[in-house]
Amino acid sequence: MKYQLRRDLERAIKLYNKLHGVEAQASIISISGEKITVEFKGTFCHTCGVRDWVEDLAYLLISMGYDAKLVEIIEPESIEAEYKRIGVFIIKPSSRVNR
Repeated sequence: MKYQLRRDLERAIKLYNKLHGVEAQASIISISGEKITVEFKGTFCHTCGVRDWVEDLAYLLISMGYDAKLVEIIEPESIEAEYKRIGVFIIKPSSRVNR
């Protein structure tokens, strides 16, 4: 299951990056059980609706058969990191879909 989750997460991030182009790019920081931490970089950080940009990854995972929820967005601590956000998600296989 862990391998399948990582593979699907990598596919979702690849699609996210393709769909969002240079405005937003995501990369995996860590996977710990159901908790997934992802770094988001790009100019989207200076727009309204930052949560929507980050939450889009959850919707991609839901379309792949997972229950996915954004539980936290970590804002940058310094001006040097102003184009970064960290998204923390809880992800598990959906009970509605046979995997």
